[in-house]
Amino acid sequence: MNSPQGSNEESALPGEDWWIYRGSRMPHDGIEDLPDTPAWRAFGTFDEDELLMPPADTPAVTDRRLGRTQQAEAFQADVKDIQLVNLALHLRRPLLITGKPGVGKSTLAYAVAHELGLGPVLRWSITSRSTLRDGLYVYDAIGRLHDAGLKSSKRPSRNLAIGKYLRLGPLGTALLPWRRPRVLLIDEIDKCDVDLPNDLLNVFEEGEYTIPELSRLGPGRRQVMTSDQDGKAIIKDGRVGCAQFPLVVLTSNGEREFPTAFLRRCVRLKVQPPDEKRLAAMVAAHLGGNIETESARTELIAEFLRRQREEGAVLANDQLLNALLMAERGLWRHDPGRKIIQDVLLRSLSDGHD
Repeated sequence: MNSPQGSNEESALPGEDWWIYRGSRMPHDGIEDLPDTPAWRAFGTFDEDELLMPPADTPAVTDRRLGRTQQAEAFQADVKDIQLVNLALHLRRPLLITGKPGVGKSTLAYAVAHELGLGPVLRWSITSRSTLRDGLYVYDAIGRLHDAGLKSSKRPSRNLAIGKYLRLGPLGTALLPWRRPRVLLIDEIDKCDVDLPNDLLNVFEEGEYTIPELSRLGPGRRQVMTSDQDGKAIIKDGRVGCAQFPLVVLTSNGEREFPTAFLRRCVRLKVQPPDEKRLAAMVAAHLGGNIETESARTELIAEFLRRQREEGAVLANDQLLNALLMAERGLWRHDPGRKIIQDVLLRSLSDGHD
């Protein structure tokens, strides 16, 4: 399907009036129109001065995330993508995205954050060793004990500020009381240990968690670090809770099944490989228009799709971009260069390592 772009004078797509995320790729304040949280998904109440605004991108952050920013600006969402993102926003439920590697699952999270002005995406990349605590916070107890020993002659170690040694993880940061929901990307959830999906359920339902290292210190407000660059937050009585649920985007390559209790709490989106029209739009957004290489683009897009459909090749969108870039630099003009593109850059990801 085509990406819904254009002015309000153009014919409206079905359901467009309830969309907060529009897939327009242009930043706007539509998040301000998000209706109130459903009663069964309401969390803590906060005073106005307790609510946090998502951090703005500094030049250093923008430079570091330039590739992700370009991908977000070029992402071609279809109607189904837009509908399910908006369901997750309205219902305050996680969005579980499944699909083959390289079809743009994680890029969708960046596209939503970019369009709705929700600040830098908080990314938690999952491995087989990831635990719930890794996502919530990290406490450097050894570092604190070491510093306490060095300073014991000057002041009691119990007074050593704990915030220097405690950093909230991506999930923990997303659950702070933000004025606007943050976007949390939990990438490749199917790599996780068998217990992690169930461990996430309580946090997803309650929207809060306790940091024992802080709560043991008794009542009080303490500053800790967050996952944002140079980010700081004040934690009261060792308890972190959200004002509204973040947009949690979980990606999966479809390599495992998840518990029913986990699935029923998610909005599920299966991303299909893009068709020729979406690929052409994506390429144009990344590489611009180039009349001199238009025929090469057409041929390579057709070859990319043919390999997927006829040969069952597992190919990622960035492989096509790499192939097109090298084609524009001359490799498509001669047979040896074409062979390099076809055999190396468009090699199926499911092939062996030979």
